[in-house]
Amino acid sequence: MAEIKKITISVPEDLTAKYVNMSYISHTPQEFILDFASLLPGIKEPKINTRLVFSPLGAKLLVQALNENLRRYENTFGEIKIPRGHSLADQLFKTSGPKEPPAEG
Repeated sequence: MAEIKKITISVPEDLTAKYVNMSYISHTPQEFILDFASLLPGIKEPKINTRLVFSPLGAKLLVQALNENLRRYENTFGEIKIPRGHSLADQLFKTSGPKEPPAEG
C-alpha cells in the first residue's frame, strides 16, 4: 500500500482576503470555473475579483469538503437558515422602513 505523505501548506504574509457574496459557476467537459464578486450597496456593476478553476474531481472533492465542514459548523453553532421568500438582493439591500409613494404632480 502506498504511503500517504503529509503536505505542508504555507499562507503568504501578503495574501489579501476578499469578501465575496455572489458567485457564478460554469463548466466545460474538462473543468469547473467558479467566479466570485462582491455585491454591495452603491455598486451598480460588481466585478469578479476571484476566479477558481477545478478539475471535475477537484470540484466534487471541494463540495464534499464544504458539506463536511458545514455539518461540523452546524453541529457546533446550530443550523444555518436559508432565507425563503426573498431574494439575496432583498436581504442585502432591505431598508428600515416602508417606501413612500412617488409624489403626484
